[in-house]
Amino acid sequence: MKKDVLAMVMAGGVGKRLYPLTLERTKPSVPFGGKYRIIDFALSNFINSGIYSIYVLVQYKSQSLIEHIRTTWIKAGLLPRHFITVVPPQMRKEEVSVWYRGTADSVYQNINLIYDFKPRQVAIFGGDHVYRMNIKDMVDYHRKNKAQLTIAVTPIKASQASEFGIVDVSENFRVKGFREKPSDLKGDNVFASMGNYIFDTDFLIKTLEEDAKRDTSHDFGKDIVPQLLNEKGVKIFAYDFSQNRIPGLKKHEVKYYWKDVGTISSYWEANMDLLGAQPKLDLDNQDWPIYASNLNCPPSYLVDSQIENSFVCEGARVHNSKVTNSILGRGVEVRDSVIEDSIIMDFAHIDKSCNIKKAIIDRFNVLPKRTKIGYNHQEDSKKYHLDTDGITVVKRGSRKLFYL
Repeated sequence: MKKDVLAMVMAGGVGKRLYPLTLERTKPSVPFGGKYRIIDFALSNFINSGIYSIYVLVQYKSQSLIEHIRTTWIKAGLLPRHFITVVPPQMRKEEVSVWYRGTADSVYQNINLIYDFKPRQVAIFGGDHVYRMNIKDMVDYHRKNKAQLTIAVTPIKASQASEFGIVDVSENFRVKGFREKPSDLKGDNVFASMGNYIFDTDFLIKTLEEDAKRDTSHDFGKDIVPQLLNEKGVKIFAYDFSQNRIPGLKKHEVKYYWKDVGTISSYWEANMDLLGAQPKLDLDNQDWPIYASNLNCPPSYLVDSQIENSFVCEGARVHNSKVTNSILGRGVEVRDSVIEDSIIMDFAHIDKSCNIKKAIIDRFNVLPKRTKIGYNHQEDSKKYHLDTDGITVVKRGSRKLFYL
C-alpha cells in the first residue's frame, strides 16, 4: 500500500474526436465494454496498486462522470487518506479566474490539495485510456532512480509517432528529448508518452509555480517536460510500460495493452479487442479486476436467438435475433433483428426487423422497425454521424428510464 502517494486523475477532456459520444459527456465518462466507463480503467489501476488517495479533476460536461463516481466508486474506508473525490475547477488563485487552461494548470489550481495531503510523490495520470497497469511498480522505479519526474512510455511503431508525444531515452532510460507528434520519424519502434507522470512533490510544486508565470498552454506534455529538459541537472526518467506486469495475465493477452481511445475508430477497435476466444485484453481477471457500476438489473434473457462472439450484459433481452461480434450493454432489448460488429449501449431498444452493422448506438435510443444502419453510408450520413473509417454512430437518445 502506497500511503504516501497522492493520485490526481485528469478527467476534464472535451474529447472532440469522439463526437457524438461526447456530445453530453466528457471523454472519460464514455461507456466502454458494455458495463464500464473509460475512467474505470485508470481508477481500478490505482485501487489494485494500493493507491487509495485519489482526486479526479473534472471540467467539461462533467455531470455524468460525477454521478458515476458518486454511485460506483464508494470505496472509501474509515481512514481519512482513503478517498476518491471529484474536484471541479475551484478558481482559487486570484490571478486565475478561468477554467483549467491545461493539464498542468488543473493541478496548479488545486495545489492546496497537495499542500494539505503532504505526499512524498504525486501520480498525475490521464483518465481517458484503456489499459491495466501496476502503478506501484512505476512508483518503485521512480524511487529507485531517485528521479524528480518519471514519465510512463510505451513502445509504438515509428509510423504512428505523429499521433503521440515521443520520448527519447538514453541506455539507462533517462529522458534526453521530447517531441510532440513528429511526422518525420523512421525505423522500427519508438517510445510514446502515455500521459502518466510521477513527480516528487517539492519538485512538482516548484515546477507548477514557475510554469504559472509563463505565457504557455500550461500542459505537461507540450510545456512542462520540454522546459524541464532545458534545465541542467533535472533527473527525468522514462518508465517502460512494456516491462510492467499485472497478476492474472493470460498467455493469449497482449502483454502490455494500452489504447488511446480518442477517436471513434480506436474506441470501436478497443471494444472489439475484448471479444474472441483469446481476446487481446481479457476482462476475466479476478486478480486485477476492472470495477464497474452495480446496476440492479435482472439476468440477461435470450430466447430463440443466435449469439456468436459477443458480450450480453445484465438486464439485456434478446428475442429471435442474431448477434455476432458485438457488445450489448445493460438493459438492451433486441427483437427479431440482426446485429454484427456493433456496440449497443445501455437501455437501447432495437425493434423488429432491424439490421445493424459496424455501428455504435449510444444509450437510450429506440430504433424503429426495419431500421438499417451500416449498409448504405450515403443514407447513414444523412441521419447519423458517419466516421471516416465507415463506423456509423447514433448519438445518445432521450429514452431516459433513470439517470446514468
